[in-house]
This record gives sequence, C-alpha cells and structure tokens, in this order.
Amino acid sequence: MAGPQPQHAPDNSDTLEHAIAGVAAAMADPSRVRMLSALMDGRAWTATELCAVTDVAPSTASAHLNRLINSGLIVCVAQGRHRYYRLTGSDVAALIENMMGVSWQRIAAPESSTPASLRTARTCYDHLAGEVAVQIYAVMAQQGWITPEGSAVTLYGEQQFAALRIDLSQPGRRKGCCGCLDWSERRFHLGGYAGAALLTAFDAQGWLTRQPGYREVAFTAAGIRQLRQVFDITLR
Repeated sequence: MAGPQPQHAPDNSDTLEHAIAGVAAAMADPSRVRMLSALMDGRAWTATELCAVTDVAPSTASAHLNRLINSGLIVCVAQGRHRYYRLTGSDVAALIENMMGVSWQRIAAPESSTPASLRTARTCYDHLAGEVAVQIYAVMAQQGWITPEGSAVTLYGEQQFAALRIDLSQPGRRKGCCGCLDWSERRFHLGGYAGAALLTAFDAQGWLTRQPGYREVAFTAAGIRQLRQVFDITLR
C-alpha cells in the first residue's frame, strides 16, 4: 500500500506575476504618474487638486484615481463631506522614488531640467531627500550614527538623535532605518522611521520651511547654522 504522497506548497508565481503586472500597468500612464508624484509631498490631496495637476477632465481624473486605488498605490480618506487621496505608505513612496531614479538614467539629455532648489532639498514622502539629505546620510554613516549598510541606528546614533531631541523609540511596524536611493543624486538618503523623525524634528525646530503642495523645502538661517554645526555641511 502506497504511503502518503508528499505535499507540495502551492505555486503562487502566476499570482505574483499578475500582481506585479497590475501595479506596473497602473503606473503606465503619464497622468497617473503626475498624481503619484504630487502625492510624494506626503500630504493628502483632493480630487480637484489632483485634477488640476494632471490637467484632465474631472471624469478622467476620477477614473485614474480609481485605477490607482484598485492597484493599492493610493487610498481614499473621508473627512466629513470631503474625500482626500494619499499614497498607501512609505513603501509605495520608495517604489516611486526608485522608479524616478531608474527612469532618469534612461533620459538621453545630459543636463537636468530639475530646479536647483529641488535638487538641494525636497521631501520624499515623509522624509528628507536631495543633496542635503544625501550629505547628512554620508556623515551619519561615516561617524557611526547608522550601521555601514544603513539598516539600523547604532547606540551612538541613538545618543546623537536624542541630542537633537529626536525620539526613535516608537517605530511601530515600520522599518526603523534604511537607505533610500535618491533619484537625483544617485546616492542614499535616510529613510524609514529615523528619516521621518529627522524631517519632523527639522520642521518642528524651525530648521526648514515647507510650502504646501510642493516637495521643495528651504532651510532657514537657523537650519543652515545647525547643518554646519551638527553635520559640518555648508549650504550654499
């Protein structure tokens, strides 16, 4: 009598392939890419605002938003009688940032059309990106605030963050620290909970200002002084 047949794990490769194709298809439209890029500032936007960004008819914008929701890239949040749209989370923001980096390498023109101020400092969803952020990450890695691969904050780093009045003790389910590839600089800036906490602290302490609706941030006089004192970064 034959013994029990070995059980094989179900093959989910087809499901995964279709899921990847679905996400890629949802992003394969310039208008939807503009919506996702706008949402990279970390805010929740109304359909009317996103309609203006894409310069399409409201009905078309609604169809695009539904496509992005169904793909899991964005979520709709109801606030009273208003509906707002935002990225599903930091993992989606990281995907978009990486897509920007990969796509940028495919552009033949050697000169960047990105404004210099945006390359200097901007938001990447809920953390800081751009030239300044890349320099901060490099200093942290060199001085031992983070591990060499950027996957964790060291004990020394925790002390340095605490000196800046930044609490890293409540990351929740989010990755505590990671390197996020900066699309314009092609190097890493600080992501994860530590990156978000750093941007929040810079904002709260008046080191920078943010213009609603835009990813660009500007460092204040106090912020420029602190960048020099804490990270030895001289901002032009």
